[in-house]
Amino acid sequence: MHFQKLKVIHSLVLILFLNGLAFSQDANPYQFYNQKGKKVKFEKMIGNLAKYDVILFGENHDNAINHWLELRVAKALFLKRGKDLILGAEMFERDNQRQLNDFLMGRIISKDLKDSMRLWINHYTDYQPLLEFAKENNLKFIATNIPRKYASQVYKQGLESLDSLSPTEKSFMMKLPVQVSMETPGYAEMLEMMFDHDQNVGFNFVAAQAVKDATMAESIIQNLTSHTLFLHFNGNYHSKEYGGIYWYLKKNHPKLKIAVISLFETHGSKNDWNKNVKLTEFNLVIPNDMAKSY
Repeated sequence: MHFQKLKVIHSLVLILFLNGLAFSQDANPYQFYNQKGKKVKFEKMIGNLAKYDVILFGENHDNAINHWLELRVAKALFLKRGKDLILGAEMFERDNQRQLNDFLMGRIISKDLKDSMRLWINHYTDYQPLLEFAKENNLKFIATNIPRKYASQVYKQGLESLDSLSPTEKSFMMKLPVQVSMETPGYAEMLEMMFDHDQNVGFNFVAAQAVKDATMAESIIQNLTSHTLFLHFNGNYHSKEYGGIYWYLKKNHPKLKIAVISLFETHGSKNDWNKNVKLTEFNLVIPNDMAKSY
């Protein structure tokens, strides 16, 4: 009788264990896939990425695990490339590079960054760890984006309004004139979003995106050498399906070896994240109910 009770208990424990295992497998917080839509191990992906000149890591700005993975990828690539690794991000604007360097050199502390440069609302939770990593390992961190006031100016007044800026102001953006092509993946889609608006307003909306993409591309090139790897963090839309930053990089430097990490958020149990999209070198899939930074 005692033996039968033990068998029942053992069976119940086994069932609970298997159920728990199944749940843990279904609740994976993230998964990387390759360009063919096949799962890829983190270590293998890093080994592949270490061979590129530029990596564009797309993100959803409020996704906590997305930011954790950015730091993890940076650390893993540092083990592969050491001092040849350069970091950069959309979230920092070119006219704030001096202040960014002051932090990296230890001339100002992290809590004082908010008083000396423009920071995103989620800076201290999501981007400060990247800066701390760069500082600890004496790595360059490049502020790649155009100052937001000039992108806003393009949206309100058009591209031509940039021509009247001073030489100093122009140094904070891509070399003028900038080409805005609807052949760039994503731009035609953006223009269609503005279909109900005035045609000029729609074009200016796309042009404001283009000056960001072109400036970030130029910033990457200006800091890239023959032996370095530039790891760049940007909103997913700035590089998805090889548009945005990627398009401007390839337009001017076609031989550059660039990898794009795209981001997809799944909805519930649906596994249709890769339907009707162009996959890039690596694709990060995260549940849409993952914790948000803000």
